[in-house]
Amino acid sequence: MFEAVEDLVGEHADLERRLADPAVHADQGTARRLGKRYAELTPIIAAYRSWKRHGEDIETARELAAEDPDFAAEVKDLQARREELTEELRLLLVPRDPSDDKDVILEIKAGEGGDESALFAGDLLRMYLRYAERVGWRTEIIDGNESDLGGYKDVSVAVKTRGTPEPGQGVWARLKYEGGVHRVQRVPATESQGRIHTSAAGVLVLPEAEDVDVEISTADLRIDVYRSSGPGGQSVNTTDSAVRITHLPTGIVVSCQNEKSQLQNKEQALRILRARLLAAAQEGADREASDARRSQVRTVDRSERVRTYNYPENRISDHRVGFKAYNLDQVLDGDLDPVIQACVDADSAAKLAAAG
Repeated sequence: MFEAVEDLVGEHADLERRLADPAVHADQGTARRLGKRYAELTPIIAAYRSWKRHGEDIETARELAAEDPDFAAEVKDLQARREELTEELRLLLVPRDPSDDKDVILEIKAGEGGDESALFAGDLLRMYLRYAERVGWRTEIIDGNESDLGGYKDVSVAVKTRGTPEPGQGVWARLKYEGGVHRVQRVPATESQGRIHTSAAGVLVLPEAEDVDVEISTADLRIDVYRSSGPGGQSVNTTDSAVRITHLPTGIVVSCQNEKSQLQNKEQALRILRARLLAAAQEGADREASDARRSQVRTVDRSERVRTYNYPENRISDHRVGFKAYNLDQVLDGDLDPVIQACVDADSAAKLAAAG
């Protein structure tokens, strides 16, 4: 069992040697790539060594138990712990999503429900901003279209990690499960008779693409400029600073008007376009993969209702994994980890089952 890990042990030792060489760090790109792989392998190697050590300890305890029955209990304890380590190691060896360490662009769009849906979109934005604050991520609102009552018709926010995240703790690794239709049940602020309404907002989470991930030819772009609308300073509303970019091969359209200059809005729109093109490429690759290898927890399908936020019962439910809790007020204040972890655990279980 786990014979293939021996190859990883050798790779880990080689990476450790190379990272100790000052010459490697002269090339920051190479050093970052090697450091990322080293960080990925370290928990696997640590678990493997512990698993092997417990196997050796079991043999020793069995020999001692043959002479002294008092050691029999120790054999059972060691065997139980080795079984736990076996499952931990199996989970660590499940192929990881190559985008897990990426930062993301998160888009929230109001759906059916008018002003109430826009208010809910604003509540979701606040929830994600507070969650990012709790875990130490940086956020940047790239573009937003506010509604008359203070919510958002649509908003895009970049979420970035600080430094190199631990395996499984990157922004995409945690937030990729947020994609889909989020439904809210509550008495709207605009409702005078106290009736509970249902509305929804769509969330789309995209791994942020780097220049090396997606190549965009200027010949494939149509760029239009226009005057910004909505809240803003004098220069925002009186100059043609807003930018709309159409990617002609795919028909993807991205608009940005938050920044004061046309150049800044163009750069922000290109960030969103790269992320959408990367997501489209990855979705195409996923469709070509066999069903057995696909994640059982869908990640970026906005047509799927993923979660319900019930205000009267203070209840949050994730329909994909059967998660339910009665602390909606805390979740909306950023205590999102238990909900996300339920999705992570379900995804890991599905991958383990598919791996056999």
